[in-house]
Order: sequence, then structure tokens, then C-alpha cells
Amino acid sequence: MGKPSTPRALGDHEAKAVLRMVRVSPQKLNLVAQMIRGKKVDRALAELRFSRKRIAVDVRKTLESAIANAENNHSLDVDDLVVAEAHVGRAMVMKRFHARARGRAGAIEKPFAHLTIVVREVAAEAAPAAQA
Repeated sequence: MGKPSTPRALGDHEAKAVLRMVRVSPQKLNLVAQMIRGKKVDRALAELRFSRKRIAVDVRKTLESAIANAENNHSLDVDDLVVAEAHVGRAMVMKRFHARARGRAGAIEKPFAHLTIVVREVAAEAAPAAQA
């Protein structure tokens, strides 16, 4: 018999990819995620490829994974995909210390973050107009 499967959290025209426990502060990761929100995936990939931020490489890989999920798992058209959501969450913070003068200690925090990218298929508006 077994347990019934969990219903799909996303819509029929959406796919997502999640990057967990990436060693960067959420604030820095959000700057890169902000660059790609609402853009077509080919434009977002181009911006990430030429970004000078270190974390842009991992964000690009996650976006490529979301595109592959959309194409292979949900049979969506890659040319019509748009980055619907790119949100960042806080993960754990490793706490370390650095020895300072006169027996004191300086606190060092090493934050981690999560990234979730959702791509959505948006029907091209130009295609129906060309047929009419």
C-alpha cells in the first residue's frame, strides 16, 4: 500500500534547483541573485558568466541545473524559460576565534547560505501574433 506521494509544490510550468550550504555570506550571495531575477535564462547565464563575483560560478551552475530539470524532468521549452525566483536563505555560521594582543580573542564568523532558483516557462507573445 504505502504512503501517498507528496503533491508537487511548484506549478506545471516551473522547475527549481537548490544550492545548499555554500560558503558565502547571504548578503553577498543575494547581490548575485538579484542580478538574474526576472530575466530570461540565456541573458542570466551570460551575465553570470562575465560577472567578477566569485560566487557567480556556483550560481551559474545552479541555474544550469534548474534549466536541465525543466527540460528533462518537466519537458519545458528552454527558449521560453525565465528566472521566476532566486531567493537566498541563511544557513549555519561557524564561529572561530583569532588570538589578539594581551590574551584577548577576536571573533570570526564564517557564514553559510542556501540558494533556490525557480525557472518558469513563459509563452512567447510574438508567436501567436505571427500566426494571425
